[in-house]
Amino acid sequence: MSHNTGGSERIQLSGMYNVRKGKMQLPVNRWTRRQVILCGTCLIVSSVKDSLTGKMHVLPLIGGKVEEVKKHQHCLAFSSSGPQSQTYYICFDTFTEYLRWLRQVSKVASQRISSVDLSCCSLEHLPANLFYSQDLTHLNLKQNFLRQNPSLPTARGFTKLKSLNLSNNHLGDFPLAVCNIPTLTELNVSCNALQAVPAAAGVMHNLQTFLLDGNFLQTLPAELENMHQLSYLGLSFNEFTDIPEVLEKLTAVDKLCMSGNCMETLRLQALRKMPHIKHVDLRLNVIKRLIADEVDFLQHVTQLDLRDNKLGDLDAMVFNNIEVLHCERNQLVTLNICGYFLKALYASSNELVQLDVYPVPNYLKTSYVFVFRNRLENVPEWVCESRKLEVLDIGHNQICELPARLFCNSSLRKLLAGHNQLSRLPERLERTSVEVLDVQHNQLLELPPTLLMKADSLRFLNASANKLETLPPATLSEETSSILQELYLTNNNLTDKCIPLLTGHPHLKILHMAYNRLQSFPASKMAKLEELEEIDISGNKLKAIPTTVLNCRRMHTVVAHSNCIEVFPEVMQLPEIKCVDLSCNELSEVTLPENLPPKLQELDLTGNPRLTLDHKTLELLNNIRCFKIDQPSAGDASGPPAVWSHGYTEASGVKNKLCVAALSVNNFCDNREALYGVFDGDRNVEVPYLLQCTMSDILAEELQKTKNEEEYMVNTFIVMQRKLGTAGQKLGGAAVLCHIRHDPVDPGGSFTLTSANVGKCQTVLCRNGKPLPLSRSYVMSCEEELKRIKRHKAIITEDGKVNGVTESTRILGYTFLHPSVVPRPHVQSVPLTPQDEFFILGSKGLWDSLSIEEAVGAVRNVPDALAAAKKLCTLAQSYGCHDSLSAVVVQLSVTEDSFCCCELGAGGAGPPPSPGIFPPAVSMVIKDRPSDGLGVPSSSSGMASEISSELSTSEMSSEVGSTASDEPPSGALNDSSPAYAGEQRCMLHPVCLSSSFQRQLSSATFSSAFSDNGLDSDDEEPIEGVFTNGSRVEVEVDIHCSRAREKEAQQLLHVPAEASDEGIVISANEEEPGPPRKADLAAVGTIGRRRPNGSVAPQERSHNVIEVATDAPLRKPGGYFAAPAQPDPDDQFIIPPELEEEVKEIMKQQQQQQQQQPPPPQRPCPAEPLPDCCDTPL
Repeated sequence: MSHNTGGSERIQLSGMYNVRKGKMQLPVNRWTRRQVILCGTCLIVSSVKDSLTGKMHVLPLIGGKVEEVKKHQHCLAFSSSGPQSQTYYICFDTFTEYLRWLRQVSKVASQRISSVDLSCCSLEHLPANLFYSQDLTHLNLKQNFLRQNPSLPTARGFTKLKSLNLSNNHLGDFPLAVCNIPTLTELNVSCNALQAVPAAAGVMHNLQTFLLDGNFLQTLPAELENMHQLSYLGLSFNEFTDIPEVLEKLTAVDKLCMSGNCMETLRLQALRKMPHIKHVDLRLNVIKRLIADEVDFLQHVTQLDLRDNKLGDLDAMVFNNIEVLHCERNQLVTLNICGYFLKALYASSNELVQLDVYPVPNYLKTSYVFVFRNRLENVPEWVCESRKLEVLDIGHNQICELPARLFCNSSLRKLLAGHNQLSRLPERLERTSVEVLDVQHNQLLELPPTLLMKADSLRFLNASANKLETLPPATLSEETSSILQELYLTNNNLTDKCIPLLTGHPHLKILHMAYNRLQSFPASKMAKLEELEEIDISGNKLKAIPTTVLNCRRMHTVVAHSNCIEVFPEVMQLPEIKCVDLSCNELSEVTLPENLPPKLQELDLTGNPRLTLDHKTLELLNNIRCFKIDQPSAGDASGPPAVWSHGYTEASGVKNKLCVAALSVNNFCDNREALYGVFDGDRNVEVPYLLQCTMSDILAEELQKTKNEEEYMVNTFIVMQRKLGTAGQKLGGAAVLCHIRHDPVDPGGSFTLTSANVGKCQTVLCRNGKPLPLSRSYVMSCEEELKRIKRHKAIITEDGKVNGVTESTRILGYTFLHPSVVPRPHVQSVPLTPQDEFFILGSKGLWDSLSIEEAVGAVRNVPDALAAAKKLCTLAQSYGCHDSLSAVVVQLSVTEDSFCCCELGAGGAGPPPSPGIFPPAVSMVIKDRPSDGLGVPSSSSGMASEISSELSTSEMSSEVGSTASDEPPSGALNDSSPAYAGEQRCMLHPVCLSSSFQRQLSSATFSSAFSDNGLDSDDEEPIEGVFTNGSRVEVEVDIHCSRAREKEAQQLLHVPAEASDEGIVISANEEEPGPPRKADLAAVGTIGRRRPNGSVAPQERSHNVIEVATDAPLRKPGGYFAAPAQPDPDDQFIIPPELEEEVKEIMKQQQQQQQQQPPPPQRPCPAEPLPDCCDTPL
């Protein structure tokens, strides 16, 4: 058992301590060893040593005090309040216990209300010592396991109890014991599977709040009419089909709470008999019609909530005093309302084509009308005539024109008309009081020329996603009265001509002009926007950001990705700068001040192929919390397109919290598969991070158990739910996983894309230019999910959330909401075809702002995956998203011949060559890197490495290859050349490269006897798959498609394959043709097996899988591989004198055979003379 006193932690404090009662000065009182318990609001001390039986001394603590006794070590004095207060002195054994008791008891003693919170404590019975607190007034026992009636004592036990919470305890039957507590004013027995309320409950005459929600009640006893003081009766989510008649007698109840029941018809005659009912809540029933039964008017009902029902038409004229009407998410086509006292109308997400309000609502001070997501073609006439209308939301309709007199309404403050078919706004505008105007996603070619001059109260304007080419002026003179603070103009056709007009808004704080046709931003114009705090000018053709940006001293966010910027702007000198995004530009260097801005949190430099960073710059940037830069490139990006490549981006939401995470594993499960994911924690950062770190490993384990797509995906989510542990009890997160795999058993088969999601993270595939949704969002609007939630008797609050926590019924975490909220995902698999162009994974914020059609259309013509992901997030932010955002774009290039062709190269021509699945920007070999800088590759794939601030400078330089030789090694992996000489690689089994998030490279620190560039001698080429930076060597092993290479190696060397005792050996890159030379053969046998005669047998050119597993070095606990033992280089070339002639003869035959074969069409290289002695098979 554990306790919570007030707001303290739910822990029970108890132990054996030295206790003394009474005044310290009296010699009669002695120290004795006693059991001491802090229970509820009382201190309990046993009277018998080492025993809990017998008399217990109880000391009430509320209103008392706890003091430190300085004469004794670790001693506290506990005193009760009142004229007959008592004091106990307790000496604790350790200082830790002393502090724990002091902190806990201090909270209890400071309370004024005696309350005990034992919720979520897994109690099966009430603890007996709970009743030692005589002044208990509030008792919370919710979410326990009190399945049987709790043996609550009568009035003797709770003489002052006022509030009792027994919800979520699986009681099954109503606890009759509570009826004998006369002081009870609040009783909560919700979610206990109650079938009926006994008549004896009517004796609780003082009860004011009675919560019966989430049970299986169909009727109420007539005896409840004796509860004359009852003012709130909760009957939501039960099985009522009609309004209980006993409510006619409960005249103190003014709100009818019956949401989530089984009512199909609302009989207004029943409401007429309850004139005390003012607020009617009938959400989430199945009401299809209202029956008037000759009822004239229901004047007493002022608020009516009919959300989420089955109404096709609604005539609410009978409610002539209605003030607030909710009827969202029905099937309404027509709606008639009485407008005498109408204050707020909520009718969104219907099929409305006609909306009539009579008379025009002009009597109240403020009016709100929300009719978005309907089929209205015109603004209703009564809306323009309403003189008290303050907020109007008519977005997502089919409106073609806004009346001019709508803007003349002196009370209208907020007009939301986005996502309509507006081609123009009223041209001649008089002075308007509109403060917020949203006309995004229309067909506007221009804004009214007098809009910004007449709307002198306008603070917010969003005209994104139109066809604007210019902006109206804010003034015709030097002086301006504009108070515009936020301006969103993303995704238009604006040119440089509109930039000078921005200076008419000197108070502008947020400016979004992304994805227009801007080519320059004049410095003189930027200098006048001194109050600017956030600017987004991405997706234009800007070559520079003006230096006058330094005039914007309040600037905290600069986003300018996907431009042509060549010079790093001077944003690092801004004192308030927090976020800088300059990805996908043409930067070549970074200029930094001596000290970084103190508030800088994010710097994104990915996608700048010409960027070079020296070590001093890297050391400085290493201090940024989130620094993104491309990983060093493996080679040129030329060559045929990869089968898939990805780009991802993330953006913080409110309070700069990044509550999303992305996952990308390009070489998942031995390079034949890929895994991508997006995770959204809504307001928490813990769960997305845990999902990102864990789900790929779980999926890999589940793939070993079953190959069925739905089975392994479902199991992955269920296992992940369990591994969230305590973090998943109160927190949760949405997730989407996409797994690309190819069945090697079926060579003629295609790739399969499997998507699984919970929550609002979703995937959409672009096939032939059209969106194909692969995910499903499980919310209350899903009929089957709503039925399941009702069956489990969960409470859906007015904001559409389960128990007020989450709006998703299937999501990871939130285990305390089980079984209402479950982690079972929606799984869908599709075979990939050449018509599949790309797919998008997005978080909740992305899909709330963009439709799948718009998202696909926005990035279909963007060739770079990173730039595509960036564009999606930028659009979502400009369209009004304030949540954290994450987007992953995976571009596909699936051909018809998607089958393994590794063994077809021996005879005849094979299929056309295909590069590795993964783009070249991932490997750790730095090519064409200058001696004083760090080469950063193109991020056409969007793969970035977030360099954490925890890395030291030495670790940073080690990672990026700071001590590597200036000239790139000739054996570096290159997409334009095959991995092995004369080898035909298939797209299913490509060269193994590292991934963006989980680089699966084995690291080995080699002996200093070898050179620091990874070579064994100056004459040899580097071992293929070994990438070095001088201080660390990273080894990659490709174990696929090896049979073809084994045959080729055996034909060339005329020897059987042998395993090496020295470790893994991979043949050198033989991309350069020419006469045989020492390096070609020596590289084959550099680390071979010693023969008894003193020679060294060369290793086979391609080792098989078994040998790789046998000779692989063991991983140390620190995470690095132990370097294999290396033979003495001099021993490699020892040949016994008696075999020297034979060796030369064999070498001569080998040379003749190779000269007869035509060389492959590769770049030439200067020939080298044959060595005097070689290592060769005998």
